[in-house]
Amino acid sequence: MTKSILISATLLTSAALSFAGNPQSPSAATSVTIAGKTISIKYSAPSLRGRQMFGPDGRISKDPTWPVWRAGADDATALHTDADLVINGLNVPKGDYTVFVLVNVNPWQLIINKQTKQWGLEYSAAQDLGRVPMTIMKPAAPIETFKITLSAAGGNKGKLQMEWENVIASVPFSVK
Repeated sequence: MTKSILISATLLTSAALSFAGNPQSPSAATSVTIAGKTISIKYSAPSLRGRQMFGPDGRISKDPTWPVWRAGADDATALHTDADLVINGLNVPKGDYTVFVLVNVNPWQLIINKQTKQWGLEYSAAQDLGRVPMTIMKPAAPIETFKITLSAAGGNKGKLQMEWENVIASVPFSVK
């Protein structure tokens, strides 16, 4: 009896540890402070591991009809802003949002969504605050691990950039 309780406890502990985080898509974060206000993004950073994600035209290669990408893996990518923002013409009041990307259009569209704390595949277009076009470039070399960067661009301006495989997608923003 004691052995089976010990074995059960060991199995439960192993299972809990395996669900505690996804080592193939570890948690990542980026933040920037502009005009005294902090903007931050939390996401999971998948790696290619030999897969092809985007075709030559920048669209998701594994399913060309897949319209919306969670901009990472696992939970939806979370945006927090301490300031009102203007993201490429879209007014974004201070607060919490999720970020998705419409990748099967040219150019890609950054989606700011009002729903928060959901699994990354639980996207509802009815919750969109808005969508803005992104600038698309090709990197000098393939990028193995997905990365989001927030950076200052002088004054009250900044840039949100996503990089993975054969795509660098960016969008300017300003702090009001």
